[in-house]
Amino acid sequence: MLNKYKDIEYSFKTSNRKTLSIYIERNQKISVLAPDFLNQKDIDKILELKRYWIYKSLAELKDLNKSKVKRTVLDGEGFLYLGKNYKLKIKQNLKEPLSVEGSYFLLDIRNIKNPKKYFINFYKMEGNLILKRRIEYFKKKIGVTPKSFNIMNLQNRWASSNKKNLKFHWKIFMAPQSIIDYIIVHELVHLKVPNHSKEFWELVESIMPDFYDRKNWLKYNGANLEI
Repeated sequence: MLNKYKDIEYSFKTSNRKTLSIYIERNQKISVLAPDFLNQKDIDKILELKRYWIYKSLAELKDLNKSKVKRTVLDGEGFLYLGKNYKLKIKQNLKEPLSVEGSYFLLDIRNIKNPKKYFINFYKMEGNLILKRRIEYFKKKIGVTPKSFNIMNLQNRWASSNKKNLKFHWKIFMAPQSIIDYIIVHELVHLKVPNHSKEFWELVESIMPDFYDRKNWLKYNGANLEI
């Protein structure tokens, strides 16, 4: 549902939560998640208080998106996997549509018309193995048990959690392992603390003392996690 307060247009959703959260998405859209008990007047007051932060965040995102890398599917073009840049080689008669060999991505020329499909399949396949291993490791430290995890296109979210079901964007597997770990920890902690309160960040920090650096890396480099 779309709402508007003065010059601030935002998507709006209520649920059985304790606090209001404002998200500035990577596409510069504003999302508001509010508790059921808040009325519109209360929400407007919070938006007014957060006006400076909202516009500051929007300006930062606009600047970050200016440096977004545009990749073309040509021999020698660089594509990311686990934070490393792999140059593309287009070859004939490969066993796999797309694979990594040494410092190269190898793409079969037969798949040149729809390469994005094969990159996404690659990240999903490899990402599934990474998530299985790292979720198992971190869930013991945090003391939670997720029901399932899936890799998909989450639009402008890196990950989300709902009723112990975790979802991750396939794009995160372009980032370094340390950043993937931060995203995993973030979602697992949400299974204990559903909001971004002081308690939430203290628990994240107890598991990952340098989480702020990793969070900032994602903020400043996330625009380049693109095919």
